[in-house]
Amino acid sequence: MTSALASPPRTSLSTLAQDFSIRALNGPLGAEINGLDLNRNVTDHDIAAIRAALVQHGLVILRDQRITQQQHVAFSRRFGPLQIHVLNRFRLPQHPEILVVSNVVENGQPIGLVDAGADWHSDLSYMPTPSLGSLLHAQELPAEQGDTLYANMFNAYDTLPADVKKTLEGRRAVHSYVYRYLRLQKLSPWRADLTQKQIDEVPPVEHPVIRVHPESGRKALFVNEGFTSHIVGLPPEESTALLKLLHEHTIRPENVYTHKWRAHDIVFWDNRSTVHYAAITPQHLRRTLYRTTVEGDVPF
Repeated sequence: MTSALASPPRTSLSTLAQDFSIRALNGPLGAEINGLDLNRNVTDHDIAAIRAALVQHGLVILRDQRITQQQHVAFSRRFGPLQIHVLNRFRLPQHPEILVVSNVVENGQPIGLVDAGADWHSDLSYMPTPSLGSLLHAQELPAEQGDTLYANMFNAYDTLPADVKKTLEGRRAVHSYVYRYLRLQKLSPWRADLTQKQIDEVPPVEHPVIRVHPESGRKALFVNEGFTSHIVGLPPEESTALLKLLHEHTIRPENVYTHKWRAHDIVFWDNRSTVHYAAITPQHLRRTLYRTTVEGDVPF
């Protein structure tokens, strides 16, 4: 997908504390915010406008944000409590709310989670209260590769055949961190065995296959390739086939936006209405980003 900006509409926010604009991307989701500086005062009115854009577009890009780790955490908290990732190895010691996503290896050890985006997923869908959204701040970017892909789960649901919608109605699915971790561990040399304490922190949970967005009221698919192990009440073969169908339907090219990172970008996406994927970047192309995750609510 192209990430070119659509010419109209342009929403002027000159009445707010900061004069910034929001432009919808020319694609299935996303909007770009220009003129906002997180080093300056960000009012509650500004936060409300950003949140409204997030709900409407599924993803917002805040360009050229040269901020500290502390500012990243503080800004993220304006949208809700932050969730701490179970992999304490890759949390910043000074700011455990920040998960380091990186392919950089120093002294034989990765400095961050190398394969964080290695399959399509919604962050922390394996939690009883999954994430509202994630804020990923670019620290070091490669000259090539390193893109992140996002799919619109409102569109994925809306475009399902009627008979599939009927099959899914009222169904629930199991989301499991350990399910995904063990699969990725087979592909990655950097994933150490989980401790029993870590396993106990993330027991499997059930969520509706179709969720209603708590702010927009729209229906979205809420299953993903990464964490959804099976659909409750279906024979294993039928569950696997149905999840495969839903995944392939979700990531059709017309439903996917590809984000090509620029220096100091913050991308804030709605985990209630999107899934995302980022192929592992080769080690010689250094890529490091910092991620915070905002807690959401129980899906319904």
